[in-house]
Parts: sequence; C-alpha cells; structure tokens
Amino acid sequence: MFQLPKTCYIGLALSALAAPSDASEMFVKGSPWMLGDWGGTRSELLEKGYDFTLGYTGEMGSNLHGGFDHDRTARYSDQFTFGSHLDLEKILGWHDTEFQLTITERHGDNISNDRINDPRVGGFTSAQEVWGRGETWRLTQMWIKQKYFDGALDVKFGRFGEGEDFNSFPCDFQNLAFCGSQVGNWVGGIWYNWPVSQWALRVRYNLSNALYAQVGVFEQNPSNLESGNGFKLSGSGTQGAVMPIELVWSPQVNGLKGEYRAGYYYSNAKAQDVLKDSNGQPAALSGAAYRSSSSKHGLWLGAQQQVTSLASDQSRGLSLFANATMHDKKTNAIDNYVQAGLVYKGPFDARAKDDIGFALARVHVNPAYRKNARLANQAIGTDDYDNPGFLPVQDTEYSTELYYGIHLADWLTVRPNLQYIRHPGGVSQVDGALIGGLKIQSSF
Repeated sequence: MFQLPKTCYIGLALSALAAPSDASEMFVKGSPWMLGDWGGTRSELLEKGYDFTLGYTGEMGSNLHGGFDHDRTARYSDQFTFGSHLDLEKILGWHDTEFQLTITERHGDNISNDRINDPRVGGFTSAQEVWGRGETWRLTQMWIKQKYFDGALDVKFGRFGEGEDFNSFPCDFQNLAFCGSQVGNWVGGIWYNWPVSQWALRVRYNLSNALYAQVGVFEQNPSNLESGNGFKLSGSGTQGAVMPIELVWSPQVNGLKGEYRAGYYYSNAKAQDVLKDSNGQPAALSGAAYRSSSSKHGLWLGAQQQVTSLASDQSRGLSLFANATMHDKKTNAIDNYVQAGLVYKGPFDARAKDDIGFALARVHVNPAYRKNARLANQAIGTDDYDNPGFLPVQDTEYSTELYYGIHLADWLTVRPNLQYIRHPGGVSQVDGALIGGLKIQSSF
C-alpha cells in the first residue's frame, strides 16, 4: 500500500496556507477535505444522502532516552480509512435508517515492541496507538441503524467493535493509554476495538434528552483477530458472546458540554485462570493446564467535562477527563486501570483551532498474575533478570503524554508529543523511557 511520507504532509499543509478560498478547490485551508468539493459534487452527494470519506493517520515514535533497548531509532506506523455513510431515508425512503461501510488498512512498525518494552513479556500501553491487530486490510464497519418511536429507540446491527458505542473515548493522544475505549486495551482477548469488527447488536433507549441506556451482544471470536480474516463473515470459531450494558449522561453544566459513562461487561465464554490449575494448585509448579472459568466480567467509569469557555467562542476552553476500568482478578492480567488529563482548545487567538493535551495513566497488574510469573521462574530455578529464560515479573506501569495539536487546515492536524513511561510493561528493571512522537490526522 502506498505510504505518504511525513514531508509530503508538510508540503500539503504549506500549499493549504497559500490556497485560494474556494472550498471546491484542493488544499483549501477551510475545506473539510484535502481534495476539495470536487466542483460541488461532494456537497450534492451529501444532500442526496451519500457521504464518502478517505482518512489517514500516521504516527512516528522515537526512543529518546531509556527503555529496554537504548539503541535509538524511530518507527512509523499508519492507517488508511475508506468509508461510506448512506442516509437510507433520503436514498430509499426508509425512515430514520443509516448504513455504514468502512475498510481500513494498517502497516508499519512500533517503537514500543522492542525498544521500550522487554520483548519477553511485551508491554501494556503502546507509544503508537495506530499500530496493532495486524498489518492488513480489514472490514472495520458494516452496519445498519434504525430509529423508532420518534428517535427514542435506536437499534444497530452488523459488524463493528465494542468501543464504537461502549466505553467510547476520543483518540487525539498518541499513547494507547489515552486513546479510545480502554476496556479493549486491558481485555483485548475478548473486547475488540477498531479496526477489528465482529457480528453485533446494539440497542439504545433515550430516557431523556441528556440520558440514555444501551445494551449490546457481540460475537466473541478470536479468529477475527487473525490477519488473514480481515473480511471474514462466517461465525466459525465463535466461543461465546460479550454483553456490555452502559448508562450515558450528557449534561450541560453552566452551558458547557459534559459526558459521563458507567458500564459493565460480561463474557459467557470460558476464560483461563491466571494462576491455578483444576486442583487449585499453582499451574506453574504443577505443570498441569490452567483451569478455566465459565465467564469473565468487569466494569468501567468515564467522565469528560468542559469547565471553561470564551464568551466569543464556546468551543474554546479547558476540558477535563478521567477514565477507570476494573477487571476479573481470576482471569485477567490487568485488574485495574486509571487515567486522567486535560485538553485546552484554542489556546491563542491567532491559533483558535489548536489544542494542548496532557494526561497520566496507571496500569496495575493482578497480584495473582505476578505470583504466577515468580513461580514460573522458581520452577526453572532462576531469579536472574538477565537470564534469557527468566520471565520478568510485571507490576505497575505509569504513562504520561503532552501534545500540542497544530490545526494546519480543517483537513489536517499535526500533533507533536512527548511521552514518558515509567516501568514499561510493569517491569521495574526496565529504565523509564522518554519518547518523541508525531501524530498526523488528515481527511482527503
């Protein structure tokens, strides 16, 4: 797949600054599309219910200091997104009905894999969130949504990921600990976020203008994660279902927007214990298979709230956010995660669409999972971290990120960032890592 180098985007941005004001032209700063309105054709299609998108996200990460391997280098990963959204009421006369089809392609390398994290155990967060789930093409969305009872009931069916509707969170930061649905980052074996899709049903009911409840049923099929199954539609390999439920409140506090989420997920598929065998003994010592549990569960809380604004422009101002997840200690490596941060939009009058973000996160390892690693080392008779056969004991990882988002055009934002990860992968023997990053988000 063709990959646009970072210097190409800088050139396009400079072209945008000097471009004419006609939004139908290419590279116009105020246009939502890099390639313009196609002489008005795009706007005409939108009026008729057809919306076509082509997006690009590219991320660079460089290990400036510390980490598992001090040999400095830089890595680049990216994603192309091809989407179409159809308003079927306009096109076919189907009342309050929409259809979405999205295909994605990812490729590249991640600085976290071998420079930041100890490859023997890997890491929890990723300095380049766009990397992951295989360098491959995927059917990421294929769903139909219809509303009933004047919009009070909203039903969505097809192929999509849990994080699209449940435990949702923006993805402007580059570190995975601050990007998207966090449940999927800590129970990724059962909860599949973008770009992976699975068969799913989501039902939402609006209790008021500011409050809704939703439930879902998602196919739990690990074969969907495989690179060769990006367009798999059959249910072969399904092990069970993940069933999330969530309450979402979106109040206006002093006229400023907020969103508060509380949810719970339950998986009815068998899950492997992190410590014991079927006799209740440590499997690392007995050599027997780890016992299985009949289910897996957890919960999450999330909050986003704008707290200040400018009288001249309410979109500018300070917003605070926080997220937490808690997971089954019998079957999950991570038992809890917390994160908090802030975003300030429009920091300067001359840069009213720029934004600044700062966030911190703590990822905590289940004590039973740590005990299993210690017993595994005991079983082979080593406590030497430098022994290639040693299994590093993971505890707590801390991540921070500071970025400045440069809004070069309505179709192009570039976010240089600095990240610091203490105890990468929760391994205390690994030096704290300072990472320089660059995130490019563009819409063609």
